[in-house]
Amino acid sequence: MHSNMKKIIYIVAVIVAGVFTSCNDYLEAPTKSSLDESIIFSTPDLAKGAVDGIKVPFGETNSYRGRFLPWYGMNTDAEWYNSSQTVGDNSDLAVYNAKPNNSNMNTTNNAWAKMYEGIERANICIKGIRQYGDPQPGNELGYLLGEALTLRAVFYTDLLKAWGDVVARFEPINTETIYLTKSDRGVIYKQLIADLEEASSLVPWPNESEPTSNVERVNKAFVKGLRARLCLSASGFQQYPDGIRRSSDPDLSMENMYAIAYQECKDIIASGTCQLDPSFEDLWRKYNQDYIAAGGESLWEIPFSAGRGRVLFTFGVRHRSVDQYTGQARGGQAGPLPTVFYDYDLKDTRRDVTCVPYEYGTAVNGFSQQQLTSLNTWAFGKYRYEWMSRYVTSTNDDGLNKRYMRYAEVILMAAEIANELEGPGAAAPYLKMIRKRAFNASDWPTKVDAYVDALDSKEAMFNAIVDENKYEFTGEFERKSALIRWNLLKVKLDEAKTKMYELRSMTGAYSDVPGKLYYRYAEDGETLQIYGLNRGENEDKSGEYDFNTDYITTDNLNDTKIESVYTQDPNTKQFWPIWQVFLDGSNGKLVNDYGY
Repeated sequence: MHSNMKKIIYIVAVIVAGVFTSCNDYLEAPTKSSLDESIIFSTPDLAKGAVDGIKVPFGETNSYRGRFLPWYGMNTDAEWYNSSQTVGDNSDLAVYNAKPNNSNMNTTNNAWAKMYEGIERANICIKGIRQYGDPQPGNELGYLLGEALTLRAVFYTDLLKAWGDVVARFEPINTETIYLTKSDRGVIYKQLIADLEEASSLVPWPNESEPTSNVERVNKAFVKGLRARLCLSASGFQQYPDGIRRSSDPDLSMENMYAIAYQECKDIIASGTCQLDPSFEDLWRKYNQDYIAAGGESLWEIPFSAGRGRVLFTFGVRHRSVDQYTGQARGGQAGPLPTVFYDYDLKDTRRDVTCVPYEYGTAVNGFSQQQLTSLNTWAFGKYRYEWMSRYVTSTNDDGLNKRYMRYAEVILMAAEIANELEGPGAAAPYLKMIRKRAFNASDWPTKVDAYVDALDSKEAMFNAIVDENKYEFTGEFERKSALIRWNLLKVKLDEAKTKMYELRSMTGAYSDVPGKLYYRYAEDGETLQIYGLNRGENEDKSGEYDFNTDYITTDNLNDTKIESVYTQDPNTKQFWPIWQVFLDGSNGKLVNDYGY
């Protein structure tokens, strides 16, 4: 690339990056010649550089990498912060007690600002490509416009999930728009739904073009899937300043939104360009090995370089020290509620991939063993250093992408919508698709066909779909926003508390859970062999196993821990507050609702 072209890209990048740090200085400076933008946004290679820049804020220090992804999505009836019972700003984020001055979040370079930085970069690209390029379906500038529209929608999707009503910015900032009030979220939902309709006409299906050959670039299946997800959220229940309700905007009615979402899901399924991985375990093994080829189950991933991103660092099976699998002693910040393991069917192959009752202990001569953790600090087994093909050496990052959407979600959305619009018979084939992957073929007659066919009412099918979402997505942090739109957030969190008390006393739904656990090491000297974890495993194994312990006790699942699923009514705190630094810097335009 010629040096003067590199210089132009650098100038645009600096302008964009500086928008939020020095708005006034930038806006009062002499305007850069429009010729520069006209060259960038009419030249595919240069425009690609600018569109790639939209992704930069995902990986910055206090953005998605270290603030949004580690904290949004807890606590639910499936996932919790493993130190929820502690007092402090970290746990406040998880237990529905966040405050505007939260020390973890209240910084000028936090996720709120970085999301808007990404939006501003997208706005500049969208305007520039429209003005100076010739974006058409099938040409590169058309793809780049579709990608920019989609990435902007991703940032807004997460702003809406975390904060509800936020500032609508769909044009580059100018002197008149530095300070804006919050917009009604319905305005933003409608813009995104329209944007994604346009994007889907510009972006090819997975593997239909070079850019769509990997899931770090957007494709038509993801665009349509994200549009379906947004339609369900827009028409679903959520907290407004006047209470929890569905949108009062007729454009965002269930009737309108479900029709759009259903068609998008059916389009994706009919395209044949995505498929469920035949094995749930292989799906996650490949993910940990940085497998990014399009055409499988992953629809799009937030791309992190090898030295960026904190998915394993935060959520991986914990390693207490540097050992044979990792040069980074991290993981274990959150995990599944212990009831989740026992709620799975014993034959469900997703259970042992998702719920892990051990960590890797302190290494001796570089070698560590699995060791049991307490019942209240299990790990998500979808994220494992031991499944990686790289050896992580960074102290702070692991480089694993964030899997943002997978095909299984499209199928379960189709099931949910089909049930609502056409009844349980229409939903059944979709639910069977998901359960067939979850169970061995020999179990399909009972666990797939008989189970699904018995769901003969709309209510029974809906409740089964709610459960299936838990079994499929625990540890992926989609549960919270789903519970909110179903108006089940507090209902399910209260249910989770009740179930944990029952588990502790081994009564009710957990009366057949053993109280005594036996464990020993396999021949490799590393892998735990456990008896007494499954329901009904009540034999005395002291002659075959070296150690035993009373596993389910009030010590590791005490009242304080159970009650820390939430400490404030989650229905009054569905959203985070806007952090104080952004209120203070808004020239009086931004305020918090919901009693913050």
